[in-house]
Amino acid sequence: MIPNLHKLKEEICDIGRRIYNKGFAAGNDGNISYRLGENEVLCTPTFISKGFMKPDDLCIVDLQGIQLSGRRKRSSEILLHLTIMRERPDVKSVVHCHPPHATAFAVAREAIPQCVLPEVEVFLGDVPITKYETPGGQAFADTVLPFVQKANVIILANHGTVSYGDSVEHAYWWTEVLDAYCRILLLARDLGRINYLDEQKTRELLDFKTRLGFTDPRLSPGMENCDICANDIFRDSWKRTGVDRRAFEAPPPSKPKQPSVNGSASIDQEQLIQAITDRVMAEIRGQRSGAGGQGS
Repeated sequence: MIPNLHKLKEEICDIGRRIYNKGFAAGNDGNISYRLGENEVLCTPTFISKGFMKPDDLCIVDLQGIQLSGRRKRSSEILLHLTIMRERPDVKSVVHCHPPHATAFAVAREAIPQCVLPEVEVFLGDVPITKYETPGGQAFADTVLPFVQKANVIILANHGTVSYGDSVEHAYWWTEVLDAYCRILLLARDLGRINYLDEQKTRELLDFKTRLGFTDPRLSPGMENCDICANDIFRDSWKRTGVDRRAFEAPPPSKPKQPSVNGSASIDQEQLIQAITDRVMAEIRGQRSGAGGQGS
């Protein structure tokens, strides 16, 4: 179905106003795009406030970034959008902006904690942070390539965020959820601590996520033995991107299941040691009693 071009332009302008009003885009920050067809992408132009765009301000480019129409020049950062669309044919829309709380994590290069808020586990999962490149070129756009297949929102080091989905609305949602989460994390840390969900409760959320039709790399083959709250999906990228845990401690590791004793349910390590000790002592007392009986 051919999309209604004017309606899409109005929707992009509406999302632009929401981004501006939320404080996610100062001045002419940010850009929004929508895939019109196999080789055409509608996008916001350069040097315009996203809070005051009109439908006629938008332009159209092809998947290589060549401008096809529009009275205003396309943004240099459209290359980021096009790279994502080429890698993810399912993506219809891309939103890039600078939400302040998520961007604080981008500047600090602090790993986003997992297993804290149910909504984040269901809608976002593990959120990666790219290495830094100067915005505007293809090298900058390529920083998302290691992550684009396993995430729908990415933090751009020292820059901002980019999120994408099957509509302009949904692409924007992931950024809004992420920034709200980052703000909550910062406020909770000021109160003194972060309480993490345990593995069982997190797996319940992942099961719910699956029923909603969302995928999560933590449920992929080969990930069965990982700690689902330990940022294991993108941890191997931290060294080259400068990401680490500095402000937020890692969640406590999941307690390993202990073997049962006499058919009872699994017990923790201290109980297991005590049960073994009691059994050994009982055997020793039994042997002593038997020896005493034979000698009397």
